[in-house]
Amino acid sequence: QVHLVQSGGGSVQAGGSLRLSCLASGLSYSQVCMAWFRQSPGKEREGVAGIFTGYGTTFYADSVKGRFTISKDNAKNTLYLRMTSLKPEDTAQYYCAAGGLSCLAYIRALGVPPSARLVDYWGKGALVTVSS
Repeated sequence: QVHLVQSGGGSVQAGGSLRLSCLASGLSYSQVCMAWFRQSPGKEREGVAGIFTGYGTTFYADSVKGRFTISKDNAKNTLYLRMTSLKPEDTAQYYCAAGGLSCLAYIRALGVPPSARLVDYWGKGALVTVSS
């Protein structure tokens, strides 16, 4: 059984930093596409960062490029999202996600985080609030 257990999040002022963590267990060998998504009220869930865990290749949405860093510690089975220079528009519920080979093909072909429809497993989410 797959579990994606998130930690981190919270409230910060604009310009501040936060780190999200996602402890993964039960993933199969083919689920090498992991990502962070976010969703604000009334908006669709959007991918902000993706990673091919085999090689550590990363992909970012334009809105967070240069400010957010996705990484995975394979020894600890933990996915991270380091967020810096946070803006009020970054306020959202953030979700850890894992997908398989279709997800991987997507991010490698397009060079962007995956679509939500390609995700097999989701974390429960963590709220990030950025005040101005």
